[in-house]
Amino acid sequence: MSIWAAVAGGFVGTLVLTTALRAANALNLTRIDLPFLLGTAFTGDRTRAKALGYGAHFVNGLLFALSYYAVFAAIGFSSWWLGTVFGLVHGLFAATALVNILLPLVHPRMGTPWTSAPDVALLEPPGFLMLNYGRGTPAVTLAAHLAYGAIVGGFAARPG
Repeated sequence: MSIWAAVAGGFVGTLVLTTALRAANALNLTRIDLPFLLGTAFTGDRTRAKALGYGAHFVNGLLFALSYYAVFAAIGFSSWWLGTVFGLVHGLFAATALVNILLPLVHPRMGTPWTSAPDVALLEPPGFLMLNYGRGTPAVTLAAHLAYGAIVGGFAARPG
């Protein structure tokens, strides 16, 4: 088990997760665009928001991989299937508490359930399980996080 393998897995896993979400968006399975969602927290310029969002999403992917590694190291075991379990927890956390509750509290350009007509928000709040971005969003997001976890766990399990 190696921290560098986990970081490499985090990079590859984030690439797969982001590509899967973009593909699902292009196929009209969801309207979610996580990098844009993250980027608009920093700027109202849509083009810059995309660039900043992709950077933030990859940094978050690496940080989550390090947190996966910390748990793997603490229990002395890592595997692709354990990473998949972590991906399940990660995906459920992202779809419920993180994006639904915490992000709207701190995001300056996201509406809330209490946003009134005179308050114009750049982004619609995701809602529970991010259902405001389409009925397919929970399944797509969870599948992408399962893949991310499997990849991080698989990379981390390689002999260091």
